Amino acid sequence: MARYIAKRLLVLIPTVVFVVFLIFFIISLMPSSPGCIILGLYATEEEVEQLNESMGYNDPLPVQFVRYLGNAVRGDFGTSYQSGREVFDVLLPRFPTTFKLAILSMLVACILGIPLGVLSAVKQYSLADTSTTVLSLLFASIPSFFLGILLMLLFAWKLDLLPPSGVGTPAHYVLPVLTLALPVAAYLSRLTRTTMLDAMGQDYIVTARAKGCPARRVIFGHALRNALMPVVTQAGMSFAALLGGSIIVEQVFGMPGFGSTILTAIQYKDSPLIIGATVFLAVLFVLIMLAVDLIYAVLDPRVAAKNYGGKG
Repeated sequence: MARYIAKRLLVLIPTVVFVVFLIFFIISLMPSSPGCIILGLYATEEEVEQLNESMGYNDPLPVQFVRYLGNAVRGDFGTSYQSGREVFDVLLPRFPTTFKLAILSMLVACILGIPLGVLSAVKQYSLADTSTTVLSLLFASIPSFFLGILLMLLFAWKLDLLPPSGVGTPAHYVLPVLTLALPVAAYLSRLTRTTMLDAMGQDYIVTARAKGCPARRVIFGHALRNALMPVVTQAGMSFAALLGGSIIVEQVFGMPGFGSTILTAIQYKDSPLIIGATVFLAVLFVLIMLAVDLIYAVLDPRVAAKNYGGKG
């Protein structure tokens, strides 16, 4: 297993290099420059050009790219154009809020989505199945910002049960978590239902039932264990997406998280902050996918035997 993990971590290197190059290329298309952003509107053209030259902005893109990679290997990801602080000194204090929001949302989504998907599959075409299908389609169709506003209007302003914004107490996370969790839960529910129906039609399930195996053991011990494989993949990808895609929800609920920092950096064309945030999220995504592969090995020993040689 250690060898497999090492090989997967090596994949991280070309992935991050490609992501950095892609971001470099996109940022190079922006009409502004570091000199304009740092010095502001009232700087003279000579001052702007002098600062751009001192920062290496006028160098060819491949030269800037290689220089950035060299500095990044030494732990230098540049300084923010806005604040003048190191990139990760700006990003890391904001990340715990986003991480807490993402992990709570993913937990709630799994607690709601997977059991409802199993119920829909076991009670196929029943009232429970139909109701779950309707609710899943409803929450999957509503944009997150609109759902957040609806929840805020109902629970914060109309009923006055929860705070509408901020991060001061656990209650502040309830509405943002529900906003992110409900659409993910809807998708996990439909995916779990589909995979469960497929698993329950397999020969080994028919054999287990013919041998008199209890229904609970057939559903949870055999069918669900195999049906969870694609669900785990989707859950991992959804969690990674929540880490980088909660920008709008953080804006709606006034949460000073990672996503809102990225949005501000994009608005001000703060290139070092944008690139640093992208590298950070790319590394997290690869690590999350590695964790998904390890969960596969727990769910299906055949995966461990194939990928890890059956050894730890």
